[in-house]
Amino acid sequence: MQLSAPKVVTFWIAVLLGVLGFIGTFATIPLVSPYAFWFVFVGFALLAVATLTKGL
Repeated sequence: MQLSAPKVVTFWIAVLLGVLGFIGTFATIPLVSPYAFWFVFVGFALLAVATLTKGL
């Protein structure tokens, strides 16, 4: 299995999702707070898929 670094845009989208989910856990953000776990999960999943897929 060949791993590759994700593109910068993909990395920052994953970080943004993770941070939104983290903040949504401690602060009340109407759209984010009910789904905070899923924001973090999708951020990590996106980062994992981008690492395993070349060019993402």
